[in-house]
Amino acid sequence: MTRVAIVVFPGSNCEYDAAAAMTQLGATAEFVWHSATDLTEFDGVILPGGFAHGDYLRPGALARFSPVMGAVARFAADGGAVLGICNGFQVLTEAGMLPGALQKNRGLTFLCQPTTLIVESTASVLTRNATKGQELRIPINHFSGAFTCDDATYASLVANDQIVLRYKENPNGSRGDIAGVANPQGNVVGLMPHPERAMSTLLGSVDGRVLLESFLSVPVGAR
Repeated sequence: MTRVAIVVFPGSNCEYDAAAAMTQLGATAEFVWHSATDLTEFDGVILPGGFAHGDYLRPGALARFSPVMGAVARFAADGGAVLGICNGFQVLTEAGMLPGALQKNRGLTFLCQPTTLIVESTASVLTRNATKGQELRIPINHFSGAFTCDDATYASLVANDQIVLRYKENPNGSRGDIAGVANPQGNVVGLMPHPERAMSTLLGSVDGRVLLESFLSVPVGAR
């Protein structure tokens, strides 16, 4: 994969971090405004963190109606790799592209801290190069990051190997310690932690590399 679209909504604030990480790994990152309707020229799509549309109503609830989300859905349906980070994860759940929802953290506290993740599944575009059981030090930065779903959805996630990352020590009350999930095909993934902020020892960890290298290792033309 060489050309990655980074979708920018009004209120996105992590697009430059995502672009820097992609560039560091040898890909070409291009910002795409939320009014775009065609993503066919790209090899992968990232929905970065931030406060899309000011998080009015609830995080991601308005962003799901942006014109670009139709293009993201078509891109994913064609087998394209789509990654939602933090607010991007919230957008993907609101758009129905990933199961479950994100609610306010346990204790109603904003969290900005390092966390340890455990790789639960390697059957996704984000974890294909990782090892099951591998521990990764990745920071979180969210207020509405607790994953929730009903019992039937949770059972389906487990049965279909869609839980890709769990917290070693649950920081936010997320059900089942879930930090990231994939769609059944594994080409759409969302996670609350920020792998793009774990790319340098100067920032405390390089563990984000294995995740983003996995994302970029999807063959060009795989759709």
